[in-house]
Amino acid sequence: MPPIAGHARSAALLTAGIVLLTACGGAKDSSAARSTGADGYPVTLENCGRTVTVDAAPRRAVPVDQGSTEILLSLGLADRLAATATWTDPVMKGLEKANAGVPRISENRPSSEKVLDQEPDFVSASFESTLAKGGVAPREQFEELGVPTYVSPADCTAKDNSKDGDGVRTGALTMDSVYAEVRDLAKVFGVPERGEKLVADLRARVRKATGGIDASGATLMYWFANSESPYLAGCCGAPGVITRELGAKNVFDDTHEEWPQINWETVADRNPDVLVIGDLTRKSETAESAVRKIAFLESNPATKNMDAVRHKRYVLLSGQAMNPSIRTVEGVERVAAGLRTFGLAG
Repeated sequence: MPPIAGHARSAALLTAGIVLLTACGGAKDSSAARSTGADGYPVTLENCGRTVTVDAAPRRAVPVDQGSTEILLSLGLADRLAATATWTDPVMKGLEKANAGVPRISENRPSSEKVLDQEPDFVSASFESTLAKGGVAPREQFEELGVPTYVSPADCTAKDNSKDGDGVRTGALTMDSVYAEVRDLAKVFGVPERGEKLVADLRARVRKATGGIDASGATLMYWFANSESPYLAGCCGAPGVITRELGAKNVFDDTHEEWPQINWETVADRNPDVLVIGDLTRKSETAESAVRKIAFLESNPATKNMDAVRHKRYVLLSGQAMNPSIRTVEGVERVAAGLRTFGLAG
C-alpha cells in the first residue's frame, strides 16, 4: 500500500484534511469541547490501548473492514457511511439494500489516499493490522488530521499482534468483545439503544442455536484459506467461540496462534470428525471458495481418506463468521445445525 505522504498529492490531501477537520471540529482541546453536552458529545472511549474522542456523531465514516461495516449497517447507519473497503464475502443477509447505497472503494485494503478522498470524520477497522504500518495507515496518521479511529476490541483483548502473521491469543476470545464493539460503535454514532437491541438479538440467537446441544464427542477443524499451506484455526479466536459454545473440540486447540499454517499430513493424523470450511469470494489466496477447498480435499492423497472427507461432513461458513464479528453467531448456528445433521450432537 502507498504511504500516506508518498507524493505531492498525498501531502495536499493531508493539508486539506487538516483545514477541513479543524473548521468542522472547532477547538478540540478547549474545555468547552471536552465537557459533555446535552447531546452526549464528546464521546470518549478506551480502545486497544488508545483514548479515542469523538466530538460529534460521524457523518462520513469509512469502515475499512467488512466486519466493522456490517455492524454499522446492522445499526441502521448506512446513511452515515461515506465508503467501505476490504471484503471477503457477500454482505450479510438482510443488509443488501443498505449496503448497495454505500460506495466500496476497494475489495482489499485501500490506500490511505483512497480513504482520505472520502473526507472521513471517523475510520473503523476489525483488525489492528488494518490501521497499522503495512495496512491502510497507522492510526496516529489519521488522528494527526483530527480523524478518530477505532479497532475492534476482539482483535486486541488478550491478543499479541506484535509479530508477523495473524497474532497469538493469550486468552480465549468471547462474544463479549464483539458485543462491546457493537455498544462502542452505537455510542459513537449516538444510537446506544440500537446497540443494546442488536446485542440482545445476537445473544438470543446463540441461546437458540445451542439450546440442549451436546457435542462433547465431536472434533472439528476450521480451514480459512490456502491449499498449499492451509490457514487453520488455533484454539482461541472466533472458531474457539463456536467450538466452546457447542461443547465440541478443535483438533488444533493446542496452538494459540490465530491462524497457524499447518501441513496436511498433520491434519490427516488428527482426523477431525467435521471440517468447517471457509467459503470466501475474495481472490487473494488459493482455494478461497468452498468448491475449490472440497475438490482439493477429495483429490489430495493426504486428505482424501480422512473420515470427514469420506463421509462429506462439511460445514460451510463465510469468512466473516470465522473472524470475530457479529457473524460469528452465524457460525454457531451453522456448525450446530451441521453437527445435528451428522448425528454428532444430542
